[in-house]
Amino acid sequence: MAVSRRTLIVGGAVGAAVAALPAGAAVASYSGPLRTDPFTLGVASGDPDHDGFVLWTRLALEPLAEDGLGGMPTRPVSVGWELSLDERFRYVVRRGVAVARPESAHSVHIELNGLLPGREYFYRFRAEKHVSPVGRTRTAPAPWASGGALAMAFVSCSQFEHGYFTAYRRLAEDEPELILHLGDYQYEYAKDTYNIPGGNPRDHEGPETRTLANYRQRHAQYKADADLQAAHAVAPWLVVWDDHEIENNWADEVPEQPDPDFLARRAAAFQAYYENMPLRRSSVPHGIDMQLYRRLHWGRLATFHMLDTRQYRDDQGCGDGYKDCPAAVDPARSITGAKQEAWLLDGFRRSSARWDIIGQQVFFAQRDNNAGPAKVTSQDAWDGYVASRERITRGWLAAGVRNPIVLTGDVHAHWASDLKLDYDDPTSRTVGAELVCSSITSGGNGADSDPATHPFLTINPHLRFYNNQRGYVVTKVTRERLDADFKVLPYVTTPDAPAYTRASYAIEDRVPGLHQTYSRPLDPAPSASLRSAPSIPDTAEWETARP
Repeated sequence: MAVSRRTLIVGGAVGAAVAALPAGAAVASYSGPLRTDPFTLGVASGDPDHDGFVLWTRLALEPLAEDGLGGMPTRPVSVGWELSLDERFRYVVRRGVAVARPESAHSVHIELNGLLPGREYFYRFRAEKHVSPVGRTRTAPAPWASGGALAMAFVSCSQFEHGYFTAYRRLAEDEPELILHLGDYQYEYAKDTYNIPGGNPRDHEGPETRTLANYRQRHAQYKADADLQAAHAVAPWLVVWDDHEIENNWADEVPEQPDPDFLARRAAAFQAYYENMPLRRSSVPHGIDMQLYRRLHWGRLATFHMLDTRQYRDDQGCGDGYKDCPAAVDPARSITGAKQEAWLLDGFRRSSARWDIIGQQVFFAQRDNNAGPAKVTSQDAWDGYVASRERITRGWLAAGVRNPIVLTGDVHAHWASDLKLDYDDPTSRTVGAELVCSSITSGGNGADSDPATHPFLTINPHLRFYNNQRGYVVTKVTRERLDADFKVLPYVTTPDAPAYTRASYAIEDRVPGLHQTYSRPLDPAPSASLRSAPSIPDTAEWETARP
């Protein structure tokens, strides 16, 4: 198992093995030994704090098995694990044995504590004669530590069918210390349902996800991707869902379309989500309930408030899509629910961090698409819950939060925005900043774009940046400033695209708002092959256009 760090990050042997498996294979249940490598879904870690983290793996001999059980034997399997200070495992500091059970799809969650703060660790698993790939993780700094820097990246929206997960590979090569996934980790659609112009380059296995078996199979198909495995193996993750982990645009107990079985579907999706993510036992689902909002402290440098804007929200006031909706300003409506909102405001009051970072799913700043007097906004975003947004914004101001930053996914494009108390008055004070990452693949290739030509930036002058390529955002957080690089890929419908920085923004300590530090010139027109497969509209428009 002696490997170089480069091999750890970019190795693709596991993915190559998975690619050879028959599509949709279902293996008859048996109780014998593990015939082949069961670590086809890779390894992961998550939810780090100053003295520990979660280690994860899930055993699957046949990841695409239709019953969702990965072709595993119908018996528990003992899984050994090791934690080391070095990638060659010469200095093992912890080891143990866990049990992967069939009722949990043979997933394993090892929740460790008592480790040294601010340290890099390496881990691996063993099942019978098989040994997993090596993963790298780390603990957060000590609670009193305030120096140093944090390399943090955030991502969202990885639709398997719309392209290859090269962005995950490029992210792994950047070697961040912490990765946030802000939702739409997987998509629920059956093959030939959610198509990009020019056709999808690869397909989902199985039907639209509705049952536990469906969700387990879908998660396994995604986890079997070598590029995604590389990103999981390079750093600990903090994950939250958006809608597609369950169903498009769901709101608490209300499905997108009438469905008498929605709550059973929700419970199945929650169970599969936990089984496939490096989450602590505090997030074990109980039927249709799952505790996902939580807080992580990175010393005194940063506090991450991870929100769940799906499970507790009021239903969209006027349906989905862009509407001039009276319900959007109803003070009784909430996108977080009262309990989560109180938890967040209390976190602001207690915070002593230099940076308070809110990791969440949908666009926070106002995005009016109407140049006239009407206010036409996305009802699936915070624009559909204006009073909820105002209470939280006033909450961080009242608490004296030093540097509030909102991180967002969902909309399949890069955006950057100044945050206001009064978005209708361009001269009102700036009270924070929002950074929005594009999708990993959702929407297809996209195209480079000049922000100055987007009408939203004229109608909403607090919106500072837009780009319609796929990619991710890499940040460097220090005591003095937060720097954000908007990374983009020129294409995703074929593999192995390069990644480059399209623009960079900085936020100075105690100076709310953004200033641009770098902008790459607009790319020339894409090749004919890319012009023939443009991206679909961003998710807010897709909500209206989807059949």
